[in-house]
Amino acid sequence: MSLGRQRVGARSVVAATSAPAYLLKVMLPFILFSTSKAFYTPIALAGRRLGAVQEVIGRNAGPAFRRLGGLRASSKSAGTKRVVFLGTPDVAALTLSRLLAASKDGRGGGFEIVSVVTQPPAPSGRKLKLTPSPVQTLAESEKVPVLCPDKAKDPIFLSALETLAPDLCITAAYGNFLPSKFLAIPRYGTLNIHPSLLPKYRGASPVQRTLQAGDAVTGVSVLFTELKMDAGPLLAQVPYPLRGEEKAPELLQTLFTAGTEALLEALPSVWDGTARLVEQQEEQASQAEKIRAEEAQICFERESALRVHNKVRAFAGWPGTWAVFEVAEEGEKEGGGKAVRLKIVTTRVGEGEEGVGAGRVVGVLGGKKGGLRVRCGDGSVLDILEVQPPGKKVMDCKSYANGLRGRTLRWRPQDAKEGAAAA
Repeated sequence: MSLGRQRVGARSVVAATSAPAYLLKVMLPFILFSTSKAFYTPIALAGRRLGAVQEVIGRNAGPAFRRLGGLRASSKSAGTKRVVFLGTPDVAALTLSRLLAASKDGRGGGFEIVSVVTQPPAPSGRKLKLTPSPVQTLAESEKVPVLCPDKAKDPIFLSALETLAPDLCITAAYGNFLPSKFLAIPRYGTLNIHPSLLPKYRGASPVQRTLQAGDAVTGVSVLFTELKMDAGPLLAQVPYPLRGEEKAPELLQTLFTAGTEALLEALPSVWDGTARLVEQQEEQASQAEKIRAEEAQICFERESALRVHNKVRAFAGWPGTWAVFEVAEEGEKEGGGKAVRLKIVTTRVGEGEEGVGAGRVVGVLGGKKGGLRVRCGDGSVLDILEVQPPGKKVMDCKSYANGLRGRTLRWRPQDAKEGAAAA
């Protein structure tokens, strides 16, 4: 299937002769200036006179807004394509960084990142301080104008995007639904980097669900965005074999890096119309549902060592995996010890089987770091190599076992509410 996604006549673009006053009204509500002194929302600006807005710009924005107003004339050459990037978390910032470098080096057929779209600053930390996304932080450091709409369907934001007149939009973990009015704006469409071999694992958590399932191979897809989530035609795919030890945060970085490179290699064919697209096979599609916090609890009685190991890998970062143990003195009856909720950080599937009850810690492994050996309900054995006790840093299990000073550690079966109370 040849690439036929140019939509030159289908786009309603604000005229190049639009007055600066119009640009101020349209663009200001969504720009977080590089000075980081003020973040303006449509509500905050509602009812203000244009003169007052211009005064604010002169005081806080400086050259940042002037760059935005001059974007139409800022392209490096007549053949340089205008790209708007959309993304939010760390992996998206990694993609943006590589795209900016490629733009400077003339890769990808010649393009320029004229603006970045990301989710608004969100409360974080104990003080709930408004914190910009990693993508926003990077864009500001590179002096790229930033738009922060609450939703991509906002009419003012869509007008701002039309004013930017992008040839292409690129998304990587943006986190907002893109409506049809958005998709109609960029001349060549919108490309998305998705960390799975589509049509498998469409949705919010493809890497986590891949690891949780214990797949031997994963990969990354570059596709055109359509209204149906992750269902558009494929521009490129890169498979990636798994060793069985990868954790989600590191694998996400690996896949987004590979996806960015695949996108850059394919971009020239997008510009000249020679790209060959592959439609997804709907009958092979599967969903990667969003991870829920309650999935993080481990039950050694119902889950095999392999299943627990894969869950630990999948849920590394957030929400993590945990189980409630009890620390008992010698001779103390089961259930009478002190409950402690341990975050299980690193594991491996042990060799052999142990003939004791599920969840029983059956030994401390030797070696430099060592670990705790736990029997699961099907007889398989899980080696726990790293844990994080409440209020402490991650530590190897040999150090944790040494701290028990001869006391017994055993798993305590219970529901999530009891587990939260023990934390």
